[in-house]
Amino acid sequence: MQRTVLFLIAFITFSFGFSQTINHEVLDDKGKAKLLGKINKDGLKKPAFAEWFNKNYDDYDVNDKVVKKLKDSLNLYTIKVFLGTWCGDSRKEIPRFYSIIDQTNFPEDQLEVFALDNGTENYKQGPNGEEKNMNVHRVPTFIFYKNGKEVNRIVEHPKETLERDILTIVNGERYSPNYMAANYMQYLLTEKGVDSLKQDETNLVPRLAEFVKGSRELNTLGYVYLRAEQFDKALYLFDINTKIFPYKYNVYDSLAEAFYETGDYTEALKNYYKVLSLKPDDKNAPEMIDKIQLKTEAMNKED
Repeated sequence: MQRTVLFLIAFITFSFGFSQTINHEVLDDKGKAKLLGKINKDGLKKPAFAEWFNKNYDDYDVNDKVVKKLKDSLNLYTIKVFLGTWCGDSRKEIPRFYSIIDQTNFPEDQLEVFALDNGTENYKQGPNGEEKNMNVHRVPTFIFYKNGKEVNRIVEHPKETLERDILTIVNGERYSPNYMAANYMQYLLTEKGVDSLKQDETNLVPRLAEFVKGSRELNTLGYVYLRAEQFDKALYLFDINTKIFPYKYNVYDSLAEAFYETGDYTEALKNYYKVLSLKPDDKNAPEMIDKIQLKTEAMNKED
């Protein structure tokens, strides 16, 4: 009986212990510390992160006039923040954010902060799926809610200053987050799906080309879907990116990687050769071509 009880305690601790912890610190494959999961300011003041957090917190010159206007209105909101302690933009904007909300006396129980991973297999994911259905593709992302509904968000960095952007949002003024093309595609993929979007591609490609911020904008979102194993969405985004940027080698490299991950070696080879046609000195493409050819030969021998 006693052994059974101990086993149950161990099982519960293993199964649920991580989800109950806060400020969970791990080491990446290079031995660098990062936080994962739910965190708060205390976590960011740990020795591994305190140098950049404290400096950027103390050095930020908060606009007192704007903060004074925020004090009453911001308290009507709840905020969710997604960041990466490994991310340069997060290291800059998160301390500034805390410097602002500390001066507004924002209630701690109305703020949730989650640290996401940057590992290849868990790219911009939380250990407990905290990012799921949140449409997070860049960090930091600040999401503002009122009466339980999302009102707006600040993506990666402010358009003016952080406090001015927050004031614009809580005042209900018009505000468009950065990376509108990626935000738009997230919405379309959720609401319409890949098959429906393919039918409207002739209109969609020029529409996206008008306001996309370079080839990396949709590529980053594509990798979020790829690491989440939403392969149809990843392949679609990488493919449409090649139509917006047909002379950029990196978009074909990403599409090739997605085809490789899904086992479509014929299409992967086709796109890696396209990379070499645009960038003959590329190092990754020849390595992947050799890898695919060896895999294909091995598969043919088994047959």
